[in-house]
Amino acid sequence: MTVLDTRALNRATLARQLLLDRADLPALDAVAHLGGLQAQEPQEPFIGLWSRLRAFDPTVLSTLLTQRHVVRTHLMRRTVHLLVADDAVAWRPRHDAMLRQRVLGVYRGELDGVDLDDLAVAARAVVADGEPRSMPEIGRALVERWPSPGPRVLGEMAVALLAMTQLPPRGLWRAKGGARYVLLSAWLGREIAPPTTAGADPVGQLLVRRYLAAFGPAATADLRAWCGLAGLPVAVTAMRDELVTFRDERGRKLIDLPDAPRPDPETPAPVRFLPAFDNAILGYDDRSRIIDDAHRLLSVAGERVVLVDGRVAATWSVDSGTVTVNPLRGFSRADQAAVTEQGQELASFLSDNESDRVRVGSSPR
Repeated sequence: MTVLDTRALNRATLARQLLLDRADLPALDAVAHLGGLQAQEPQEPFIGLWSRLRAFDPTVLSTLLTQRHVVRTHLMRRTVHLLVADDAVAWRPRHDAMLRQRVLGVYRGELDGVDLDDLAVAARAVVADGEPRSMPEIGRALVERWPSPGPRVLGEMAVALLAMTQLPPRGLWRAKGGARYVLLSAWLGREIAPPTTAGADPVGQLLVRRYLAAFGPAATADLRAWCGLAGLPVAVTAMRDELVTFRDERGRKLIDLPDAPRPDPETPAPVRFLPAFDNAILGYDDRSRIIDDAHRLLSVAGERVVLVDGRVAATWSVDSGTVTVNPLRGFSRADQAAVTEQGQELASFLSDNESDRVRVGSSPR
């Protein structure tokens, strides 16, 4: 079985994540290709798409949200993701059990004795009028019947039990707004099919294909780390005749789509600035293809990072129009020039062309 080294996996990831070459794609197609963008920080998807698309206009993404072509919803890993509406509708039922279990994993004691099916029925009655509500507001409407858990826990559980979406202005470019929820079916004007309980798991197979197209080659553990679902090895087994296999340097079996891009490992990789919680890093169990183990927790902590030669080499922040880069390792003169140039472009994007200021800090000794 062919062994793919770390650099080969890195270049495959960059190509599929649209980070090797910026893509000439509409924003809607890019969101679909990437299987959504993690969006718990509402402005970060705009940076993620700017880094990936040649002609990205942030107002276009805002329009896609207000026109209901993309939605913000809790899905993979029970984190807020920006997804195209069709994917949200198709994938949400397959995530139902995981979403429920992840909330229970945090609040099992508080929810002891609460019948979750009864809670789902009561929560649906609360939100049936279509009025946007925050999680605590949903919880307060349920607390008279279940006083012990409190409104926060009840609200979180209700949003996990029901397919809901966050409404604009949250998630719009340069807009601020709290998270207010309505039923996904009401917002999109179409019903969400109940999850299938047996059979060939077509949605699971679709998730495998979409994941590999944007993240492969990868192990089933990586797939699980991306979506949070434990049952997809069954789907992978059913697809074995349409997949190719490799091994990585650690001996893990990797699966992939036969015709997906696997560039030459020596392909040059440009500097790229990534937003907080970018799935190019978080979408793997073994993240060594893109970030050193010593820096693994940076992405979990929400640090924005800079890729140099395809790997995390710095963190970055922005304040008063100035992008500040803090290297995690030494930069060559060429690296520093490329980081500065790309940082200037980012500063211009974030400031509406009012600033291109960049400060690159000293390399660690």
